[in-house]
Amino acid sequence: MGEVPAANVGDALQRMTVVDGGIRLFTGHAALLGNALTVDVRSGDNLAVHRALDEARPGDVLVVNGHGDITRALIGDLIGEIMVNNGVVGAVVDGAVRDVRALSAMGLAVYARAVTPAGPFKDGPGAIGVPVAVGGVVVAAGDVVVGDADGVVVVPRHRVREVVDAVDGIGEMEEALRRRILAARPDRPVVTG
Repeated sequence: MGEVPAANVGDALQRMTVVDGGIRLFTGHAALLGNALTVDVRSGDNLAVHRALDEARPGDVLVVNGHGDITRALIGDLIGEIMVNNGVVGAVVDGAVRDVRALSAMGLAVYARAVTPAGPFKDGPGAIGVPVAVGGVVVAAGDVVVGDADGVVVVPRHRVREVVDAVDGIGEMEEALRRRILAARPDRPVVTG
């Protein structure tokens, strides 16, 4: 699914697990594919994010329910360095992030609701590995997270095989439709300024 457009993955899931458009890409690296490492935090507090990174495995994607709070960044460049060290490929945050240039330079794909320079609290509480709501979608630990410049789609673990089997057909169908549309395009002179 790595090179498959997120839109095609969403189509294969009847568009039911597409994260809302309020959560968007803030780094230059858009390709995201990995297993969800879910974190539920209190608004503006990232202590559980730090703890989750102790459990992270290569290929994980941090999926953080920050409850839509955009007043405090839950991920910044220091957490980004830890993510890189642990092989975490990106993050989807229903909240805010900061240090987006540095996160981008690290090659991380980071999606969030907003950017703010305000740092987080580190008081807790929080939970790791529990189902979380992010951008209107329930995400369980181990679900597959797919992202590109259009946004993020979550593939429930039990539906991965179904989606893998469906996405090629969706791409072929779209390409056939595109060829018909282009073939029907009337020849028109290009109008310039």
